[in-house]
Amino acid sequence: MKKKLRINGHSHLLPYPHQIPAFMKEKEIFWVDEERKYMLQKNWKRPVTDSSFFLDEKLEWMERYNIDHAVVLNLSQLYGNGLRVEEMKKALRFQNDFNAKVQRDHPSKFTCGFVVHPGFVRGALWEIERCVEELGMQLLCLPTHYMDSIGTWRCIFDEENEPIFEMASKYNLAVEIHPYDGEKFILLENTSWRFHLIWMLAQCADAYHFLTLNGYPDKYPNMRVCFAHGGQLAQINLGRRIQGFDGRADLFEGKTHPRKSVGHKNIFFDTLVHDTGSLKLLVENQKPKQIIAGLDDPYPLGEMDSEKQSSYPGKILDLAVERDILTQIQCDDIWENNVIQWLCGDDQEAKDKLVKRITG
Repeated sequence: MKKKLRINGHSHLLPYPHQIPAFMKEKEIFWVDEERKYMLQKNWKRPVTDSSFFLDEKLEWMERYNIDHAVVLNLSQLYGNGLRVEEMKKALRFQNDFNAKVQRDHPSKFTCGFVVHPGFVRGALWEIERCVEELGMQLLCLPTHYMDSIGTWRCIFDEENEPIFEMASKYNLAVEIHPYDGEKFILLENTSWRFHLIWMLAQCADAYHFLTLNGYPDKYPNMRVCFAHGGQLAQINLGRRIQGFDGRADLFEGKTHPRKSVGHKNIFFDTLVHDTGSLKLLVENQKPKQIIAGLDDPYPLGEMDSEKQSSYPGKILDLAVERDILTQIQCDDIWENNVIQWLCGDDQEAKDKLVKRITG
């Protein structure tokens, strides 16, 4: 009988301090201190809360929890918002080359994403081409919101970015949409972790709003988009968006009805919603086929091994089976087939190649 794979569709990895180029620290763009206690940027630092932020320790952690393969996203700190163009290009190129090397050196363990800055569309297209054609990467990481070249904050699914989606569809790319930088454009004091606990989820809901209104899941049929953190507020918000669209049609001229994208085969959500009530809503709204396993490890809001939170990787899916929200077969698909479908789409050759890469 074929072994069931456990693929984690939402993971992160820090470079070791010595792997980060000197200019990144000199310009205070991003670095990790020598003791590996903190990740830092100008006027910002965050504790490294688990040793599995780093490669060797990550591999041990995956072994311990029977995780066969992980999809490594870019670091949110490296979206490049607000940096000078040349610095931004170098910082993003470092991230992409680092992730490409991780994938190249450990093909059975990692599929890694690459990042571009949508504020500079032509440069973004060149970098997509480089990452796909030269580095063999198939996952494009984009922020929910970004700062454009004149300093205005915009949603990623702005019509100006259609050339990016066109290229993503041409290359049959998986796309990850992840929130960050909310405190830079939401005019509230950054206190009690509000941007991570509340506003990040609102940022995902906002991006989902415009992806669906613009009809992009059908317009770009070979681009498959996954929303981080289960697109949690997008699930509870669905009825309000439908009522708004129907009640004020004058505000949505030329737009696509929100109902059309519910359960769409090109829109995925990860399982990182923290409780079975939220997961049940996700399952009922979007159907199990559109859900992928995502642990957001090793961040403290990820599904980590934690006595305090009585948590471990995969706990929410185990609870979902226990509470009759999902069957074991559906959970097996969420760990394996659904992640592969998001990464490869309907390209059977790509699917076979990925499974072969994982299983050796």
